[in-house]
Amino acid sequence: MKNLIASVIWAWTVILAALPSLAQAQQSDASGVWIQVAARSSLLEAQDEARAFAARLPDVSGYALGGGWYGIVIGPYTRSDAEQVLQVYRAEGQIPRDSFITFAANLNTRFYPVGAETEGTASAPLLEPQTPSTETPAEAEAAAATTTAEVPSTLPDETPAQARQSEAVLSQQERMNLQIALKAAGFYDSSIDGAFGRGTRASMSNWQVSRGFEPTGILTTAQRKVLMDDYNAPLISTGMASYTDTRAGITLDLPLGEVTFSRYEPPFAHFDASGDLGARVLLISQPGNRRTLYGLYDIMQTLEIVPLQGPRERSGDAFTLEGRNGQIVSHTEARLDNGQIKGFTLVWPAGDEARRARVLSAMQQSFTRLDGVLDPAAGMEEAQSIDLVSGLEIRKPRLSQSGFFVTADGIVVTTADVVTSCSRVTIDRDIDAEVLLADAEAGVAVLKPATALAPMATAPLAAGEPRLRSNVAVSGYSYGGVLGAPSLTWGSLSDLKGLQGETHLARVEMIAQPGDVGGPLLDKAGTVYGMLLPQRTEGPTLPEGVRFALKGSMIRLALEKAGVALPTTEEAATGDLPISLLQKEATGLTTLVNCWD
Repeated sequence: MKNLIASVIWAWTVILAALPSLAQAQQSDASGVWIQVAARSSLLEAQDEARAFAARLPDVSGYALGGGWYGIVIGPYTRSDAEQVLQVYRAEGQIPRDSFITFAANLNTRFYPVGAETEGTASAPLLEPQTPSTETPAEAEAAAATTTAEVPSTLPDETPAQARQSEAVLSQQERMNLQIALKAAGFYDSSIDGAFGRGTRASMSNWQVSRGFEPTGILTTAQRKVLMDDYNAPLISTGMASYTDTRAGITLDLPLGEVTFSRYEPPFAHFDASGDLGARVLLISQPGNRRTLYGLYDIMQTLEIVPLQGPRERSGDAFTLEGRNGQIVSHTEARLDNGQIKGFTLVWPAGDEARRARVLSAMQQSFTRLDGVLDPAAGMEEAQSIDLVSGLEIRKPRLSQSGFFVTADGIVVTTADVVTSCSRVTIDRDIDAEVLLADAEAGVAVLKPATALAPMATAPLAAGEPRLRSNVAVSGYSYGGVLGAPSLTWGSLSDLKGLQGETHLARVEMIAQPGDVGGPLLDKAGTVYGMLLPQRTEGPTLPEGVRFALKGSMIRLALEKAGVALPTTEEAATGDLPISLLQKEATGLTTLVNCWD
């Protein structure tokens, strides 16, 4: 008991003895050293923690560390006093065991306490709140422990000769990492070889100048840590850490500060967003062969998380997919090996490219295949949705309407509105199409498939006009393709001109659906007399069931403008077709047209 009391008395004697030096050191932070007791990626959390330490310890401050991190420090002290205080506070449990000595060069803008550093000086600027931290206590402890191990107590006194000695024990990879970090910071532009020649030394010197260090061209241990911390800040800020999924048979580094495991829906292990970035990760794991792999390649491109724009590559036993839009950037890669398909998808917010690239690179380099694969039959008892694939939303077009084939190689006619402001237009569900003509005034568009098609039927455009009051039908995807095939909607021809006497229009009495727009207008013999137009949004409101169609003569003019040669003019058929045969002909010549953002 006496020894314990004596120990406590000695500890506080050391601290009290150090206090006089504090006032002197505080007049010039650069002349002293600090003890870092915590680091947080959230300013709000760092402010709260600084206040908690200040409630029981003197001389607590908070400074920005760079890379989105905020440190809580006590001091400044002289070097010898700092070592004693660090030892005492650790022994008493006042500060974490992984606290360490740091230097003024590592501290940027002060955020705590708010106010003047000393009487008569300007108030320190208050930093704006940052994104709330998603780092777990275990991750923070591990990161701090790593930092402590890399900063020995002799760091501030390293001479160039001592720095060369500490540099000499670096591994080849560590030396290459320093060159990589210098290159990323814009100071080095030569090869990454781990050889510290004249170019590397010059880049080190320039980096030292930029950070306020003496430009010796030889980085001390402390300076190497500052350089690597700056380089690794994107990974630190996302909580990058190793993760092993024995069920999927995969281990890799993941941004666990931004995503957390959610569920298995084979072939995916879902990691949903847990931070403010909105990042997502999928681990891909399934048995299969090359056919299975290629099927996955096709399915992934139908998902909302894989935007349309971006490079795609499929060759041999692997594929990569990148998709970009104004909201997200996604990267998917998968490989077939020994009957198992494994890979991952990273979904990241657009506009954060530097950090995304670092996270993606870390995932790629750490990806390791283990024994085991997800069971593709697992989860089959769960409720299913036509709009979902393994829990992922299928990408939907902005607008879906109808169109019809007019040539044997797949030229399509549809309405102009369905191709307006689209990043991509498809026909026949997934065939990319080029817009040859879009006449907004007439309301007609002509599309050419990226690859030649062989439709089951083409529209026999009539040279004349149908009889008034005759029965006509529109063939269209009434519900945007949900039913899988077009249907016939019947009505009658009311007039051969528009309400204002427009001769290029015909008026029909018909209760059609939005998806029917762009579909061909046929009579009972299967002859195409026109194309259903969208409902008017301007002018007087029309009674329900009043629709307009663009006449065949205008469609022919549009095809001529687009440079499309039609077969010889069709004469109107004389005999009515059986309804089953008419339906078959209409289905063969009608196609779905999709507009994608």
